Amino acid sequence: MKYLNLFFKKRKKTYFYDILKNLNIENKKNYKNILINDIQNLDQAGKNDITFFHSSKYKDLLKATKSNIIISTSQLSYLLPKSKLKLIVDNVLISVAKITEYFYPNSLKDQFENESISIDKKKIYKNVKFGSNVILGENVKIGKNSTIGHNSIIESNVRIGNNCNIGSNVIIKKSLIGNNVSILDGAIIGKKGFGFFPNKNKNIRYPHIGMVIIGNNVEVGCNNTIDRGSLSNTIIGSNCFLDNQVHIAHNVKIGKNCIITGQVGFAGSSTIGNNVMIGGQAGISGHLKIGNNVKIGGGSGVIKNIPDNTKVMGYPAKDIKKFIMENK
Repeated sequence: MKYLNLFFKKRKKTYFYDILKNLNIENKKNYKNILINDIQNLDQAGKNDITFFHSSKYKDLLKATKSNIIISTSQLSYLLPKSKLKLIVDNVLISVAKITEYFYPNSLKDQFENESISIDKKKIYKNVKFGSNVILGENVKIGKNSTIGHNSIIESNVRIGNNCNIGSNVIIKKSLIGNNVSILDGAIIGKKGFGFFPNKNKNIRYPHIGMVIIGNNVEVGCNNTIDRGSLSNTIIGSNCFLDNQVHIAHNVKIGKNCIITGQVGFAGSSTIGNNVMIGGQAGISGHLKIGNNVKIGGGSGVIKNIPDNTKVMGYPAKDIKKFIMENK
Protein backbone atom coordinates (compact mmCIF):
# COMPACT_ATOMS: atom_id res chain seq x y z
CA MET A 1 0.00 0.00 0.00
CA LYS A 2 1.33 3.44 -0.96
CA TYR A 3 0.95 6.43 1.36
CA LEU A 4 1.16 10.08 0.40
CA ASN A 5 4.41 11.44 1.83
CA LEU A 6 3.59 14.73 3.55
CA PHE A 7 7.07 15.36 4.90
CA PHE A 8 9.59 15.83 2.09
CA LYS A 9 9.52 18.20 -0.87
CA LYS A 10 10.82 16.81 -4.15
CA ARG A 11 12.31 18.78 -7.02
CA LYS A 12 9.63 19.61 -9.54
CA LYS A 13 11.54 18.30 -12.57
CA THR A 14 14.54 16.01 -12.82
CA TYR A 15 15.98 14.71 -16.06
CA PHE A 16 18.28 11.75 -16.57
CA TYR A 17 20.91 14.26 -17.67
CA ASP A 18 20.71 15.90 -14.21
CA ILE A 19 21.37 12.55 -12.55
CA LEU A 20 24.39 11.84 -14.74
CA LYS A 21 25.76 15.27 -13.93
CA ASN A 22 25.18 14.72 -10.21
CA LEU A 23 27.20 11.48 -10.37
CA ASN A 24 29.92 13.02 -12.58
CA ILE A 25 29.15 10.58 -15.39
CA GLU A 26 29.72 11.70 -18.95
CA ASN A 27 26.52 12.03 -20.98
CA LYS A 28 27.59 10.23 -24.15
CA LYS A 29 24.13 9.60 -25.61
CA ASN A 30 22.43 12.96 -24.98
CA TYR A 31 19.83 11.75 -22.47
CA LYS A 32 18.78 15.32 -21.71
CA ASN A 33 15.03 14.93 -22.38
CA ILE A 34 14.31 11.78 -20.33
CA LEU A 35 12.17 12.99 -17.42
CA ILE A 36 12.55 11.03 -14.17
CA ASN A 37 9.66 11.10 -11.70
CA ASP A 38 11.34 9.75 -8.54
CA ILE A 39 13.80 7.25 -7.10
CA GLN A 40 12.22 4.08 -5.67
CA ASN A 41 12.99 0.52 -4.60
CA LEU A 42 12.58 -2.18 -7.24
CA ASP A 43 9.15 -3.28 -6.01
CA GLN A 44 7.77 0.26 -5.64
CA ALA A 45 9.14 1.90 -8.79
CA GLY A 46 6.89 2.99 -11.64
CA LYS A 47 7.95 3.10 -15.27
CA ASN A 48 9.13 6.73 -14.99
CA ASP A 49 11.08 6.18 -11.76
CA ILE A 50 14.74 5.29 -11.47
CA THR A 51 15.55 2.25 -9.32
CA PHE A 52 18.62 0.23 -8.32
CA PHE A 53 19.88 -3.36 -8.25
CA HIS A 54 22.84 -3.99 -5.95
CA SER A 55 22.60 -7.67 -5.01
CA SER A 56 21.70 -10.83 -6.90
CA LYS A 57 19.40 -11.88 -4.04
CA TYR A 58 16.92 -9.31 -5.37
CA LYS A 59 16.82 -10.76 -8.89
CA ASP A 60 13.15 -11.78 -8.54
CA LEU A 61 12.26 -8.17 -7.74
CA LEU A 62 14.41 -7.08 -10.68
CA LYS A 63 12.40 -9.25 -13.07
CA ALA A 64 9.13 -7.76 -11.82
CA THR A 65 10.09 -4.08 -11.58
CA LYS A 66 8.17 -1.59 -13.68
CA SER A 67 11.05 0.87 -13.79
CA ASN A 68 12.71 1.50 -17.14
CA ILE A 69 15.96 2.87 -15.67
CA ILE A 70 18.14 0.76 -13.36
CA ILE A 71 21.33 1.64 -11.49
CA SER A 72 23.69 -1.31 -11.09
CA THR A 73 27.29 -2.46 -11.39
CA SER A 74 29.20 -4.05 -14.25
CA GLN A 75 29.38 -7.29 -12.20
CA LEU A 76 25.58 -7.52 -12.08
CA SER A 77 24.82 -6.10 -15.51
CA TYR A 78 24.33 -9.56 -17.05
CA LEU A 79 21.16 -9.93 -14.96
CA LEU A 80 19.60 -6.67 -16.15
CA PRO A 81 16.76 -6.95 -18.70
CA LYS A 82 17.87 -5.87 -22.17
CA SER A 83 14.83 -3.60 -22.51
CA LYS A 84 15.92 -1.40 -19.57
CA LEU A 85 18.16 1.66 -19.64
CA LYS A 86 21.22 0.81 -17.52
CA LEU A 87 23.24 3.22 -15.42
CA ILE A 88 26.47 1.41 -14.47
CA VAL A 89 28.34 2.76 -11.44
CA ASP A 90 31.13 1.62 -9.11
CA ASN A 91 29.05 1.73 -5.91
CA VAL A 92 25.28 1.45 -6.25
CA LEU A 93 24.27 2.50 -2.75
CA ILE A 94 26.52 5.56 -2.64
CA SER A 95 25.09 6.60 -6.02
CA VAL A 96 21.54 6.06 -4.75
CA ALA A 97 22.31 8.21 -1.69
CA LYS A 98 23.54 11.05 -3.91
CA ILE A 99 20.54 10.79 -6.26
CA THR A 100 18.07 10.70 -3.37
CA GLU A 101 19.60 13.83 -1.89
CA TYR A 102 19.39 15.47 -5.31
CA PHE A 103 15.67 14.65 -5.62
CA TYR A 104 15.02 15.71 -2.00
CA PRO A 105 17.47 18.52 -1.13
CA ASN A 106 16.46 18.70 2.57
CA SER A 107 16.48 14.95 3.18
CA LEU A 108 19.66 14.92 5.27
CA LYS A 109 18.45 17.60 7.69
CA ASP A 110 16.77 16.46 10.88
CA GLN A 111 17.11 19.39 13.22
CA PHE A 112 14.46 21.04 15.38
CA GLU A 113 11.81 22.81 13.33
CA ASN A 114 11.98 26.58 13.62
CA GLU A 115 8.45 26.86 12.26
CA SER A 116 6.89 25.12 15.27
CA ILE A 117 3.97 27.29 16.21
CA SER A 118 2.32 28.63 19.32
CA ILE A 119 -1.43 28.09 18.99
CA ASP A 120 -4.56 28.20 21.04
CA LYS A 121 -4.86 24.42 21.32
CA LYS A 122 -8.29 24.63 22.94
CA LYS A 123 -9.75 26.30 19.84
CA ILE A 124 -8.15 24.11 17.17
CA TYR A 125 -8.10 20.77 19.02
CA LYS A 126 -11.37 20.93 20.91
CA ASN A 127 -11.47 17.24 21.87
CA VAL A 128 -7.77 16.80 22.72
CA LYS A 129 -6.13 17.18 26.15
CA PHE A 130 -2.62 18.65 26.37
CA GLY A 131 -0.08 18.61 29.19
CA SER A 132 2.34 21.45 29.88
CA ASN A 133 4.93 22.66 27.38
CA VAL A 134 3.63 20.69 24.40
CA ILE A 135 5.03 21.89 21.06
CA LEU A 136 3.16 21.34 17.80
CA GLY A 137 4.45 21.92 14.29
CA GLU A 138 2.38 23.20 11.40
CA ASN A 139 -0.53 21.22 9.98
CA VAL A 140 -0.53 18.57 12.73
CA LYS A 141 -3.79 16.61 12.89
CA ILE A 142 -4.88 14.91 16.12
CA GLY A 143 -8.06 12.85 16.43
CA LYS A 144 -10.76 13.29 19.05
CA ASN A 145 -10.41 12.05 22.62
CA SER A 146 -6.61 11.92 22.39
CA THR A 147 -4.13 13.14 25.01
CA ILE A 148 -0.63 14.57 24.63
CA GLY A 149 1.63 14.47 27.70
CA HIS A 150 3.97 17.07 29.18
CA ASN A 151 6.98 18.33 27.17
CA SER A 152 6.14 16.32 24.07
CA ILE A 153 6.92 17.52 20.54
CA ILE A 154 4.70 16.68 17.57
CA GLU A 155 6.35 17.99 14.41
CA SER A 156 4.81 19.31 11.22
CA ASN A 157 2.30 17.24 9.22
CA VAL A 158 2.19 14.36 11.71
CA ARG A 159 -1.14 12.54 11.84
CA ILE A 160 -2.46 11.05 15.10
CA GLY A 161 -5.75 9.16 15.14
CA ASN A 162 -8.67 9.06 17.57
CA ASN A 163 -8.42 7.89 21.18
CA CYS A 164 -4.62 8.00 21.27
CA ASN A 165 -2.51 8.50 24.38
CA ILE A 166 0.86 10.14 23.79
CA GLY A 167 3.00 10.19 26.95
CA SER A 168 5.37 12.82 28.28
CA ASN A 169 8.72 13.70 26.67
CA VAL A 170 7.74 11.99 23.41
CA ILE A 171 9.00 13.19 20.02
CA ILE A 172 7.04 12.29 16.89
CA LYS A 173 8.06 13.35 13.39
CA LYS A 174 7.44 12.08 9.85
CA SER A 175 4.79 9.66 11.12
CA LEU A 176 1.21 8.53 10.58
CA ILE A 177 -0.36 7.12 13.76
CA GLY A 178 -3.59 5.10 13.73
CA ASN A 179 -6.49 5.01 16.21
CA ASN A 180 -6.33 3.76 19.82
CA VAL A 181 -2.53 3.96 19.96
CA SER A 182 -0.55 4.47 23.18
CA ILE A 183 2.99 5.83 22.92
CA LEU A 184 4.56 5.85 26.37
CA ASP A 185 7.01 8.30 27.94
CA GLY A 186 10.30 9.06 26.24
CA ALA A 187 9.62 7.36 22.92
CA ILE A 188 11.13 8.87 19.77
CA ILE A 189 9.24 8.08 16.57
CA GLY A 190 10.33 9.02 13.06
CA LYS A 191 13.93 10.16 13.42
CA LYS A 192 16.25 9.39 10.52
CA GLY A 193 17.74 5.91 10.51
CA PHE A 194 21.36 4.89 10.94
CA GLY A 195 22.50 4.60 7.34
CA PHE A 196 26.13 5.19 6.37
CA PHE A 197 28.40 3.96 3.60
CA PRO A 198 32.19 3.96 4.02
CA ASN A 199 33.83 5.92 1.22
CA LYS A 200 37.62 6.31 1.52
CA ASN A 201 38.22 9.00 4.16
CA LYS A 202 34.63 10.14 4.52
CA ASN A 203 31.51 8.16 5.42
CA ILE A 204 28.43 9.07 3.40
CA ARG A 205 25.08 9.36 5.16
CA TYR A 206 22.09 7.84 3.41
CA PRO A 207 19.06 10.17 3.18
CA HIS A 208 15.86 8.95 4.82
CA ILE A 209 12.72 10.14 3.01
CA GLY A 210 10.34 7.45 4.30
CA MET A 211 7.87 7.59 7.18
CA VAL A 212 6.83 5.61 10.24
CA ILE A 213 3.34 4.17 9.93
CA ILE A 214 1.70 2.72 13.03
CA GLY A 215 -1.58 0.82 12.74
CA ASN A 216 -4.56 0.76 15.11
CA ASN A 217 -4.60 -0.56 18.70
CA VAL A 218 -0.83 -0.47 19.18
CA GLU A 219 1.15 0.16 22.36
CA VAL A 220 4.70 1.52 22.07
CA GLY A 221 6.66 1.25 25.34
CA CYS A 222 8.80 3.78 27.17
CA ASN A 223 11.98 4.95 25.43
CA ASN A 224 11.30 3.03 22.22
CA THR A 225 13.07 4.37 19.14
CA ILE A 226 11.41 3.72 15.78
CA ASP A 227 13.38 5.08 12.83
CA ARG A 228 11.67 6.23 9.65
CA GLY A 229 12.36 4.45 6.38
CA SER A 230 15.00 5.36 3.83
CA LEU A 231 13.10 4.98 0.55
CA SER A 232 10.29 2.77 1.85
CA ASN A 233 8.43 3.15 5.17
CA THR A 234 8.88 1.61 8.60
CA ILE A 235 5.58 -0.06 9.49
CA ILE A 236 4.13 -1.38 12.75
CA GLY A 237 0.99 -3.42 12.12
CA SER A 238 -2.25 -3.18 14.09
CA ASN A 239 -2.68 -4.82 17.50
CA CYS A 240 1.05 -4.95 18.28
CA PHE A 241 2.52 -4.46 21.75
CA LEU A 242 6.09 -3.23 22.15
CA ASP A 243 7.70 -3.34 25.59
CA ASN A 244 10.13 -0.69 26.88
CA GLN A 245 13.45 0.12 25.16
CA VAL A 246 12.77 -1.60 21.86
CA HIS A 247 14.70 -0.32 18.84
CA ILE A 248 13.25 -0.63 15.32
CA ALA A 249 15.54 0.45 12.48
CA HIS A 250 14.67 1.89 9.09
CA ASN A 251 12.40 0.02 6.66
CA VAL A 252 11.42 -2.68 9.16
CA LYS A 253 7.92 -4.08 8.55
CA ILE A 254 6.19 -5.69 11.55
CA GLY A 255 2.94 -7.54 10.91
CA LYS A 256 -0.23 -7.65 13.00
CA ASN A 257 -0.76 -9.02 16.53
CA CYS A 258 2.93 -9.17 17.47
CA ILE A 259 4.31 -9.04 21.02
CA ILE A 260 7.87 -7.74 21.40
CA THR A 261 9.42 -7.60 24.86
CA GLY A 262 12.07 -5.33 26.36
CA GLN A 263 15.35 -4.38 24.67
CA VAL A 264 14.71 -6.26 21.45
CA GLY A 265 16.61 -4.75 18.51
CA PHE A 266 15.70 -4.93 14.82
CA ALA A 267 18.32 -4.10 12.19
CA GLY A 268 17.14 -2.40 9.01
CA SER A 269 14.87 -3.76 6.29
CA SER A 270 13.73 -6.96 7.99
CA THR A 271 10.13 -8.14 7.62
CA ILE A 272 8.30 -9.70 10.55
CA GLY A 273 5.11 -11.71 9.97
CA ASN A 274 1.84 -11.76 11.89
CA ASN A 275 1.38 -13.19 15.41
CA VAL A 276 5.11 -13.18 16.18
CA MET A 277 6.38 -13.23 19.78
CA ILE A 278 9.96 -12.15 20.60
CA GLY A 279 11.61 -12.52 24.02
CA GLY A 280 13.68 -9.85 25.74
CA GLN A 281 17.08 -8.75 24.41
CA ALA A 282 16.78 -10.73 21.19
CA GLY A 283 18.47 -9.27 18.12
CA ILE A 284 17.18 -9.53 14.55
CA SER A 285 19.75 -8.96 11.79
CA GLY A 286 18.96 -6.86 8.73
CA HIS A 287 17.23 -7.85 5.50
CA LEU A 288 15.66 -11.00 6.99
CA LYS A 289 12.19 -12.48 6.69
CA ILE A 290 10.57 -13.81 9.86
CA GLY A 291 7.43 -15.82 9.10
CA ASN A 292 3.98 -15.86 10.70
CA ASN A 293 3.39 -17.37 14.16
CA VAL A 294 7.12 -17.47 14.95
CA LYS A 295 8.35 -17.49 18.56
CA ILE A 296 11.89 -16.26 19.31
CA GLY A 297 13.36 -16.89 22.77
CA GLY A 298 14.92 -14.17 24.88
CA GLY A 299 18.56 -13.32 24.18
CA SER A 300 18.52 -14.99 20.78
CA GLY A 301 20.49 -13.76 17.79
CA VAL A 302 18.61 -14.21 14.52
CA ILE A 303 20.93 -14.16 11.50
CA LYS A 304 18.87 -15.99 8.86
CA ASN A 305 15.26 -16.24 7.69
CA ILE A 306 12.79 -18.13 9.87
CA PRO A 307 9.83 -19.98 8.29
CA ASP A 308 6.24 -19.86 9.54
CA ASN A 309 5.20 -21.63 12.76
CA THR A 310 8.77 -22.03 14.08
CA LYS A 311 10.15 -21.71 17.61
CA VAL A 312 13.82 -20.72 17.91
CA MET A 313 16.33 -19.78 20.59
CA GLY A 314 20.07 -19.23 21.04
CA TYR A 315 22.88 -17.65 19.07
CA PRO A 316 22.71 -18.24 16.26
CA ALA A 317 18.99 -18.88 16.70
CA LYS A 318 18.04 -22.51 16.02
CA ASP A 319 15.05 -24.79 16.53
CA ILE A 320 14.18 -24.62 20.22
CA LYS A 321 14.13 -28.41 20.68
CA LYS A 322 17.67 -28.61 19.30
CA PHE A 323 18.73 -25.72 21.54
CA ILE A 324 17.34 -27.45 24.64
CA MET A 325 19.01 -30.77 23.79
CA GLU A 326 22.38 -29.05 23.30
CA ASN A 327 22.12 -27.14 26.59
CA LYS A 328 20.94 -29.80 29.02
